[in-house]
Amino acid sequence: MITVVLVDDHHLARVGLRSILLPSYGFEVVGEAADGDEALAVVASAEPDVVVMDVRMPRMDGVVASRALLARDATARILVLTTFGEDSVLATALRAGASGFCVKDAPAEDIQRAVRAVAAGDGWLDPTVCGRVLRRYRDDPATDPEARRRLESLTVRELEVLRLIGRGLTNIEIAGRLFVGEGTVKTHVGRIFAKLDVRDRAAAVVLAFDHGVVRPGHPLTPPTV
Repeated sequence: MITVVLVDDHHLARVGLRSILLPSYGFEVVGEAADGDEALAVVASAEPDVVVMDVRMPRMDGVVASRALLARDATARILVLTTFGEDSVLATALRAGASGFCVKDAPAEDIQRAVRAVAAGDGWLDPTVCGRVLRRYRDDPATDPEARRRLESLTVRELEVLRLIGRGLTNIEIAGRLFVGEGTVKTHVGRIFAKLDVRDRAAAVVLAFDHGVVRPGHPLTPPTV
C-alpha cells in the first residue's frame, strides 16, 4: 500500500484526488494539508511514501514547501501538481528537488501511474507539459564544470537512454526502442543516476537540459543493437 499526503488549498481538488487514490488501487491517503506550512507538520506526523503537492497556495507555496521538506528529509518523494501555464514555477519545483510533476486534469490512471512511479523511486514528467518546461533551459545552459564532467562520463548508450528519458519514455518503451531487455535499461538508468549524482529521472533530465546535452525537439541518436 502506497501512503500519500495531499497538499492543495482547494478542498474539492483534494476530494477529487482522494477519490482516485483509493485502497482498492493500492493507495492510502494518510493526511491532507491546505498549504505548504500545514504540509510540513502533516508530513512529519504521517511520514508518507509520496507527497502530492500543489504549486500555488497561500502562505507557503509548493516550491518553498518542497525545499523545506527535502531539507528535513532528503529521501522525501514529492509529486508536484500543475495546471497549464505554470511551466516556470514547475521548473523551479524540479530544481527544488521534486521527483516529478503531473497535470491536475490528467486521467485518473495517469495520476495513479505518477504516484506509483514516484513511490518506486523513479520520476514522472507529464508528457503534455514536459517539453515546454524543459525548453526554458534551451537558451540558457548552465556552466557548472563538475556537472559537465559528470555528464561527459556517460557512455554513448547511456546518453541514448538519457535522451529517451527526456522524451518521457518508460523503461519498457526504451527497451523496445533500443532492442534490449528491460533489465538492461534499468541497469543503464541506475548507472546514469550514479554518474550524475541524482536520485531520479526528473533530476537527471533537468541536469541534462541545463547543460544543453538534451534539448526539446533535438533529434535522437538512431537506436543501435
